[in-house]
Amino acid sequence: MGAPATASGPVAILAGGGALPHILLEALVRTQRPHRLLALRGFADRSLRRQADAVIDLLDISGAIGWLARWQPEAVVLAGAVTRPHPAAFLGALAAYRNSAELRQLLARGDDHLLRAVIGMIEEHGHRVIGAHEIAPDLLVPVGPLGAVPVPDMALAPVRTGFRCLTDLSPYDIGQGLVVCGERVTAIEGAEGTDRMLARVAGLSRGYLLRRRRDAGILVKSAKTGQERRVDLPAVGPRTVVRAAAAGITGIAVGAGQTLVVEREKMIAQADRRGLFLAAFDPQEMAQS
Repeated sequence: MGAPATASGPVAILAGGGALPHILLEALVRTQRPHRLLALRGFADRSLRRQADAVIDLLDISGAIGWLARWQPEAVVLAGAVTRPHPAAFLGALAAYRNSAELRQLLARGDDHLLRAVIGMIEEHGHRVIGAHEIAPDLLVPVGPLGAVPVPDMALAPVRTGFRCLTDLSPYDIGQGLVVCGERVTAIEGAEGTDRMLARVAGLSRGYLLRRRRDAGILVKSAKTGQERRVDLPAVGPRTVVRAAAAGITGIAVGAGQTLVVEREKMIAQADRRGLFLAAFDPQEMAQS
């Protein structure tokens, strides 16, 4: 984790979709931190676009650099959901800032390396990139239960299996979540994201296998080992609970200190209402136990 932004330094938010940019704006307003908002067209919602100091396209990297040069923020934070373009298009937008050999290497690797390249480009222009959790630390949760539904003893083995699998898969730069039924990994999040993975699980849950195992279906979410923590930390929120419940999931386990819990109170209320347990675990401890 980088050093925290100074209490008085201005912050620029590059905002995509979802609740996270709103949460960061509220935190900055609450602490009276000066800030600028650069909204991504097609991703940031109407409310964010109305509040934005500027609106740009996702691949308008030169435009983003230009606005940051005007504003000279003390720190930059990337927040909110985007649907990533084809890697070739993304790298084409970076072509002005990288040589062809470096671009070919990036194209052959995964999303984490692309995001590191974006961070590096922003930093090369004199701006410090920080994580959303450095603006709103309460997005990260400590070890322990979050809701009223207790973690059943029978869930601990599947949770361990999930964290071990995520740890083992970290070098392959795939998703940050999976579903475990019993001690069998039933679905692994790919480039499609958590929502679509849960939709796949919902389809499976109508079949014989998951009908037998659905009382042990658990969603496990955590950051990859060695992941760049300033961008793309895994996130869960109220919608995650709704989609998980529809897929026959009985509990959600997140990596303590490694997963953004967005709209926490709403998420807990949704989980309690649907009878899902919601808890944070130490990923290393669970993976090694």
